Amino acid sequence: MGIFRKKVIKKVPTGCEGMEIKVQSSTCTGEKIIGFLDRKSGELMYSELVRSKADIDAFYESYGLIPPEE
Repeated sequence: MGIFRKKVIKKVPTGCEGMEIKVQSSTCTGEKIIGFLDRKSGELMYSELVRSKADIDAFYESYGLIPPEE
């Protein structure tokens, strides 16, 4: 059961400190992913699939960050 499981907060990956967190959408399928944006290469690092607003909040929470207000 997951009721008594301890919440694990990951560290921000090395090399990603200070990077912008960005949600990108595919032009073909409309699939959305969230990750750390490397502005030099334009690459989205440590990306995860987004299905809803809860997935975005979970991404921020897993790294111990505060999501931006919309």
